[in-house]
Amino acid sequence: MIVDDEPDIIEFIQYNLKREGFQVVTATDGLEALNIVEREKPNLIILDIMMPGMDGVEVCRKLRGMDQFKRTAIAFLTARNEDFTQITALDVGGDDFITKPIRPRVLVSRINALLRRSNRGVEEGDDQGRIVLGDLVINRERYTVEKGEITLELAKKEFELLSLLASRPGKVFTREEIFNKVWGPEVIVGIRTIDVHIRKLREKLGDSYIKTLKGIGYKFEF
Repeated sequence: MIVDDEPDIIEFIQYNLKREGFQVVTATDGLEALNIVEREKPNLIILDIMMPGMDGVEVCRKLRGMDQFKRTAIAFLTARNEDFTQITALDVGGDDFITKPIRPRVLVSRINALLRRSNRGVEEGDDQGRIVLGDLVINRERYTVEKGEITLELAKKEFELLSLLASRPGKVFTREEIFNKVWGPEVIVGIRTIDVHIRKLREKLGDSYIKTLKGIGYKFEF
């Protein structure tokens, strides 16, 4: 699915994806996208950030709040390239960040990589199920985290980062490992992205679970 308020952009992306064998549906604003996506249930959504009415960030936030779209691959499309925009887009649950002007071969390559990672994540979640560490229960099938009697609200990347660290308590994950496993080597994000997500996880979990090893990476303890 392509969501953009510029018809020329939609036409350009749609042409190149259909040529590669993809089935494509489109929307020109956020509200229309939310109506169509529930009917079509796309495997991947390309969202423009700067749209009138409801922007792409808000659309993504609403989609990630629906159980059926928690794992759907979402790529943001924008002409802006600041670290802040990238962090905001990825923090609400985006999987990648594609900047304009768009190069068709790069676009198709990124989309194929996103779909491979999305399918792999479903298989891994189904195989591994829950992680139970003390009063913390991480359910990889439902994308939920419970701490005692409380259900925590985590963005998609926060959940995936926590799942990675908690999968091997005590193991130190380097920043490079985290980037590759959570965002993928194809995704280019700002250097502060991991730090921002770790900070937000600590705000929700408490400071005792995730330890920083300065200059190396992070580990999970309980």
